[in-house]
Order: sequence, then C-alpha cells, then structure tokens
Amino acid sequence: MAKSVRTVRPGMSFVTTATRDRRPIFEISRTADLFIDTLLHYRTLGHYKLHAYVVMPDHVHLILSPQSVMLDQAVALIKNGFAYRHNAELSVWEDGFTGCPVANMRDLEEVRAYLHQLPVRAGMAVAAELYRHSSAYRQVPIAAIAGPQSALLTFSPSAPAAGTFRESAVGGATSFPEFAS
Repeated sequence: MAKSVRTVRPGMSFVTTATRDRRPIFEISRTADLFIDTLLHYRTLGHYKLHAYVVMPDHVHLILSPQSVMLDQAVALIKNGFAYRHNAELSVWEDGFTGCPVANMRDLEEVRAYLHQLPVRAGMAVAAELYRHSSAYRQVPIAAIAGPQSALLTFSPSAPAAGTFRESAVGGATSFPEFAS
C-alpha cells in the first residue's frame, strides 16, 4: 500500500502558544533570547517564513507561513526545538496552540500591529520598538509597498536580535513582508 503524502498547507497564520501552567519562563531575558534563536534557526532552514513575533513572559505570538512543513509541524519544531535547547526538567509548553489564518495584506498589517502592541498594553515597554523580545525591536520605517494594500517595510541597522523585514512571495503573486534577521 502506498504511503499517503502530506501536502504543505498554504498561507499565513497567527499562532499563539503558552508555557505549561503559564509559568513566566520568558521573564528571564536569556531564556527569551534562546527562544528567538530557536525561532530564527528553523526559519533559516526554510521550514517557514516568519512575518512577526513577540515573546511575552508566559506565551508567544507568531505570524508565519509554513513552507516545507504543515503549520502543526512548524509549531512542533519550534516548541520541541526550544525545549531541547532549554534543557528544562519540567515540561515547557502547554499542549497544542491556537492558529488563525491571515488572509491578506490588510489582515497582516492589523495582526502585526496588534501583536507588536501587546508588550505596550501589558506595561512592559513604552513603545513596541523598545521591547527587546519582539520583531518590532529597533525597526525603522523605510518604505511602503505600493498599491491599495500598502504595508510598512522596516529594517534594523545593526542589532543582531532585531533584523529586517523583506518582501517575500506567499501563495502566488501576493507579496508579504517577512522578518529577516
């Protein structure tokens, strides 16, 4: 009998996943940095395109587009990869995650703005760009995508944890900015 082939799920998703029992493990900056390193590692391997992220004390929010894997596999790579690197004795993550589709550029802009404002709303930073564990960290607006669905493209001059946004093709002719370290 032939083995069934899993197809890659197209499109972009807004993903939220929490730590086990909502333990605030990411309050420790070194731990949050390790998570971001893990996130960027799997992105670099081409498993997904990363459009935005924010690491809160007890959960993370991501906007990503799976490339070589399904959405659930991408999230499992990130969670298991971090747990392995973190080398914790206790379980790190709650089971599962919440994923919502991001259908177009307008939705991406809205979700990314919401995601980046979470640390500000929680009183953890006075501005999204000043929250170190976010893709908004130290980004400067430099251009907008032309047309009715414009988006802010940003870049960061030299901060290794910051990075840049670049245009990337997702699902055909639609172009979405992707976070690039």
